[in-house]
Amino acid sequence: MKTILKYILIVFISLVMLAGLMSLFESPNKTDIPLSELVSKINSQEVERITVKEDVLEIKLANGDLVKTKKELSISAFETLANLGAEKEKLSAVAVEVKDASGLAVILKSILPIVLPFLFILLIFWFMFSKAQQGSMQALSFGKSKARLANLDGKKKVMFKDVAGLIEAKEEISEVVEFLKDPQKFHKLGARIPRGIMLIGSPGTGKTLLAKAVANEASVPFYFVSGSEFVEMFVGVGANRVRDTFELAKRTAPSIIFVDEIDAVGRHRGAGLGGGHDEREQTLNQILVEMDGFDTNDAVIVMAATNRPDILDPALLRPGRFDRRIVLDEPSMKDREEILKLHSLEKPLAKDVNLKVVAERTPGFSGADLANLANEAAILAARKNQKEIKQIDIFQAIEKVILGPERRSHILSKKETEITAYHEAGHALVAVSLPHSDPVHKVSIVSRGRAGGYTLKLPTEDKHLRSRAEYESELAVLLGGYAAEKTIFKDTTTGASNDLKVASDLARKMVTQFGMSDKLGPITYGEKDELVFLGKEMGHTKNYSETIAFQIDSEVKKFISGGLATAKKVLAQKMDILHKIARELISKETLEQKEFYALVS
Repeated sequence: MKTILKYILIVFISLVMLAGLMSLFESPNKTDIPLSELVSKINSQEVERITVKEDVLEIKLANGDLVKTKKELSISAFETLANLGAEKEKLSAVAVEVKDASGLAVILKSILPIVLPFLFILLIFWFMFSKAQQGSMQALSFGKSKARLANLDGKKKVMFKDVAGLIEAKEEISEVVEFLKDPQKFHKLGARIPRGIMLIGSPGTGKTLLAKAVANEASVPFYFVSGSEFVEMFVGVGANRVRDTFELAKRTAPSIIFVDEIDAVGRHRGAGLGGGHDEREQTLNQILVEMDGFDTNDAVIVMAATNRPDILDPALLRPGRFDRRIVLDEPSMKDREEILKLHSLEKPLAKDVNLKVVAERTPGFSGADLANLANEAAILAARKNQKEIKQIDIFQAIEKVILGPERRSHILSKKETEITAYHEAGHALVAVSLPHSDPVHKVSIVSRGRAGGYTLKLPTEDKHLRSRAEYESELAVLLGGYAAEKTIFKDTTTGASNDLKVASDLARKMVTQFGMSDKLGPITYGEKDELVFLGKEMGHTKNYSETIAFQIDSEVKKFISGGLATAKKVLAQKMDILHKIARELISKETLEQKEFYALVS
């Protein structure tokens, strides 16, 4: 409707402009006068010449002025003026000239009133037919493939050397690239190219980035499509798009198809309403047939990425379809340093910047997190009007990524500042006093994100296994703030609510998942079931009795009480140091690692 109104407006503006063009053919400098006045001027001999153009009389007066008037078309000008009382002798003394109208004006005046309505009707019909044709074309292309051919010419190409870390993943996937470049090398030994490669990893670990590197490394057509682009509200469209995608890849074989977020269509079948007529399940069935059915093309390799392999259909992951499952882990400390170097190539770093220290402070960061960290550091340096990025900018960016931006406007009262200072001092003092706790890097009472204050403690090396002693120390550190408030102020506040939640969740996992309870032993409690309700959802069900549930609650309370007792014991032994840390926090708001350890020692 809006488009039709737009076209009507264009036609209306065109007509107005045309009317303005026609008005140019008339003399704009002539004044209109009535015929009776013209007769009186003729009788008083004030008229020098009269030019007749159809029904328009253009008059030049004796004083040089130009005027005009109109007459009837069927009567001559002489007769009209005579009938109105013009004296014949004086009328004969006036020079009368008869001229035809200009050719363009005649054409416009005679043809446009007839042609314009037809043009307007033709324009409306043309618009209606064009829209109908577009709709029919869209209907015909509804089931066509949404896959796009990777065309990275003119852009900065991502190669394997530009992907830091992921050594094993790059080795696995580079074999496929080498196979596509020199298949005879493998065929001689009877090797078969893998039909499918599944990239599995947490969000931000570099699955899509690795696929971009494959697209540039392989000298074959690379088609990429999202899993959600196969699914439509009409049953059968997704399956048709899958067929069309593979037909397109077969025509340009050898080629690679990359399906990002394949879990959108690859979820476990039979876990939703609709049975086999469900659109998503039909799409998945077509993918299975295309990858390993009767008509399978070995020259088409399918790559897919997901961060939820547990919900994928088993038929999708069997050998012959996705032969290889490549797991992309969180980057190690060395890999984090290499990733930071890559993201810092185009950023001016100060000479004092040590990326190894930054890598040590960022355990658990993914590649995307590190890219965001480098960008935030550059933004902070730009805000300060610096010409290069300093180490302090990167450290502040780490805290911003982990906790959020500083909230200097979040002003606490004197009493609240004191409570927050003792709370954070309690966390930090317990952490530094226990042997299995991570080192403290920073303590602050400046609000960041939703936290009123924070104690930043980070491990010195990457850890993949955690012991019971480490978890017990962690519980004591989490409850250190609560214990400090209870000890100093004989009361508690809501500031410890998040600490209590994290501690409770950790204690329950120690009992039900990690087998760290002496009383319950090495048994896991609670299991995940598939709930068939509007799709496959994960839910926890109790596989234990009410007696065991009571014992679980008792053991959780035991771990929490033990952590609280440890925290209170440490604070009671080092009360002077607790007061000293709190006073420094109230005075300076923030204590860096060296300042904090100087106070503690």
